[in-house]
Amino acid sequence: MKKYGLIGYPLSHSFSPKYFSDKFLNEAIPAEYHAFPLADIKELHNLLKNDLSGLNVTIPYKEKVIPFLDMLDKEAAEVGAVNTVKIMDGKLYGYNTDTYGFRESLLSKELPFDIDGSSALILGTGGASKAIHYVLSGLGAKCDFATTKSINSTNHFSYDQLADSRLTNYQIIVNTTPLGMYPNTEQMPDIPIWDLGPQQLVYDLIYNPAETLLLREAKSLGCSIQNGKRMLILQAEKSWDIWNS
Repeated sequence: MKKYGLIGYPLSHSFSPKYFSDKFLNEAIPAEYHAFPLADIKELHNLLKNDLSGLNVTIPYKEKVIPFLDMLDKEAAEVGAVNTVKIMDGKLYGYNTDTYGFRESLLSKELPFDIDGSSALILGTGGASKAIHYVLSGLGAKCDFATTKSINSTNHFSYDQLADSRLTNYQIIVNTTPLGMYPNTEQMPDIPIWDLGPQQLVYDLIYNPAETLLLREAKSLGCSIQNGKRMLILQAEKSWDIWNS
């Protein structure tokens, strides 16, 4: 029986274990999937002794896992982050299926603007934000980033700096931070939400709850909204395709 799993920390409310366990049960696939919370990425060495066939990777290891890999897919290398690892003949191969999940979920949504030529604000600068930036740039959007730190860059802004400029400059706002995730559902990124309106999309990668505080506020202002559930399903199925290719 093949074994798969998810590494990250913490993993108490992660999507993948239940999704794949249900998939294996419903499709009579002889495999098992487990959550492996690693307090330190160095623990991966011991984990790999368990004869695994593949791993998903989540916060905070999408970038930190790269030095452990033997080969990196071209797209994952360009993104600079990995969320899927295929293990074959003792070698670790890294991929990024977040790009596929985000791209397909975004393109399937009817929007009040063209993505090509639009401007996007990405909240957060971690591994997930790299995948979002890669996709949006590839679709022709100009991307800026919001972060808690002040960075001397023309396209990185602190949240304090955002308060001084109107969010109406952006057609797309994507939250890649964990702010608002269960159980801290009354949190949200510190942006001037009142500047948003009907000609904008607010996309939150969080899927639990289905409507974060950020999405509820954006919805009340007439924005198009999208949570991360569809993206997660798509990236999970893409991971499965990679493991079995």
